[in-house]
Amino acid sequence: MSDALLTESYNYELPPHLIAKYPVEPRDSAKLLVYNRVNDSITHTIFRNLLDFIPKDTNVFLNDTKVIKARLFGRKETGGKVELLFNRALDAFNFLVLIKGRVRENIEIFFSDNLIARVVELRDNGLRVVRFTHRGIPIRFEELVTILDRIGHVPLPPYIDREDNIDDEKSYQTIFAKYAGAVAAPTASLHFTPELFNRLEERFNTYRLTLHIGAGTFKPVETESILNHQMHEEYFSIPEESATILKGSKKILAIGTTVTRTVEYFARTGKLHGECDLFLNPLNKPIRVNHLLTNFHLPKSTLIMLVAAFIGREKTLELYQEAIERDYRFFSYGDAMLIM
Repeated sequence: MSDALLTESYNYELPPHLIAKYPVEPRDSAKLLVYNRVNDSITHTIFRNLLDFIPKDTNVFLNDTKVIKARLFGRKETGGKVELLFNRALDAFNFLVLIKGRVRENIEIFFSDNLIARVVELRDNGLRVVRFTHRGIPIRFEELVTILDRIGHVPLPPYIDREDNIDDEKSYQTIFAKYAGAVAAPTASLHFTPELFNRLEERFNTYRLTLHIGAGTFKPVETESILNHQMHEEYFSIPEESATILKGSKKILAIGTTVTRTVEYFARTGKLHGECDLFLNPLNKPIRVNHLLTNFHLPKSTLIMLVAAFIGREKTLELYQEAIERDYRFFSYGDAMLIM
């Protein structure tokens, strides 16, 4: 089996102190590694200088999903504590969640503000299907989001390894977030300040799409071969204006892996909305996205494999080692890389 197929081939050693527990301030003072594939050059700069490296006439695509306070702490009828992480809506009243703690079908979990979740299905992959009631009345997603905003917690990734605080409500949200539904932020976009984003929109044509990032984004690849990995599904929607540009031939910069997956799914299927389960890797390379802005990702994750789809596995690991040697900060609150 070739190295490009082996999950272990995407592993690397990261010193624990390089895992970013908090964002830098201001946002655009994060480090930026720029890799130019044309001349195989590396430039080290800061995110504030991003626009200097984007070619003229490039169309910039962003994910306008909004992170919800998806983490809830409750109790069972027996008094046992339960932690629930909302994942996504399946339909009007059924929701896919992760639950820490043993549960069975038809058990009820009680939260503050008279919110109750009833488990209606246990799935083999560890996910649970629940229905929520508020003050005894079944509620839809829109109503649930309002309640979560009052009693929920920011769903920080597990590797941040701390409790969320009030600052995370702003830090773990892009400044252009619009449509609620994500349980993880499109982290490449977290580096924009209002000033830098205004300059981006003045200099380049920017377009939006929505992909609601689910908890599956943090799931490691556990199969020996990456081709045996079952990719998670995430809901996406592409406006007609954005789709028109994607059907053209102008160069595209994807701000983040979620934008990349959505654009590439559209390029393969022509669908404007639905469930995206596209797994990009060196054996399934991008066909529409030209440039990528992204953070530094977990070892053996589908995200580092997506980066390798652009520049190959060996170059990806080489750049990651370069970043480690220069004390770049990794993962959601970490620094960024631009691939040109």
